[in-house]
Amino acid sequence: MKPVIRNVLAGAIVVAVGAVAGPWIYINLVKQDAPEALTLEPAVITTVAEAVVETEAETVIEAVVEVSSVNGQWVVAADSVVGYRAKEVIVAQKTEGVGRTSAVTGVLTIADEQVTGAEFTVDMTTLKSDSSRRDRQVNTRILDTATYPTATFVMNEPIDLTAEALAGSDFTATVAGTLTLRGVTKDIEVTLIARLIGDVIEVNGSIELVFAEWSIPDPSLPGITVEDRGQLEFLLRFTR
Repeated sequence: MKPVIRNVLAGAIVVAVGAVAGPWIYINLVKQDAPEALTLEPAVITTVAEAVVETEAETVIEAVVEVSSVNGQWVVAADSVVGYRAKEVIVAQKTEGVGRTSAVTGVLTIADEQVTGAEFTVDMTTLKSDSSRRDRQVNTRILDTATYPTATFVMNEPIDLTAEALAGSDFTATVAGTLTLRGVTKDIEVTLIARLIGDVIEVNGSIELVFAEWSIPDPSLPGITVEDRGQLEFLLRFTR
């Protein structure tokens, strides 16, 4: 084989190996692992108060649960988190793109053991991931946050609270609401898990977003393929 041809083939092999090895090294050795999905921490059952009832035979300890009134307005706390999650393939290597922010505001209203209203707004310009390149794409081409800086969700129907939920047990509900994202407004349903812990109400859930339905252009780039849908995740904490 002529030296020139041999050198060309060797160069082509090096390029091909680099095209595969480069993304593998980046994803497995350099890139930080995508954070786990937002979820509620495991519940810790505690006794609010105990009453001692003495009898002739024995002393019986009875748990007394004190449920303070939850009626009124609750506002989003600073440690709330909202973000996106999308599956990516970088030259045959699977990974996930995740961006999050705590720039969230909102209010939840409870009256007569019923959630009568809830809404929250997210400053989408503050979403951050582990990649500045991804963040630039999200802010410009994908979500166009200069034109559509916020996303909002407003609950449309009240939610009845159970006695168990008021006592601190996890509460699951399917909520009807209106989501506005990238200038598109749609009525949706989302399944939530909520929990009342002392003076904090935690609300966790995710919304599947088919990008084309929200006027979001294909996030894919040369060498990077992104699925046609992703998740809008949230873990909100409401306080008095």
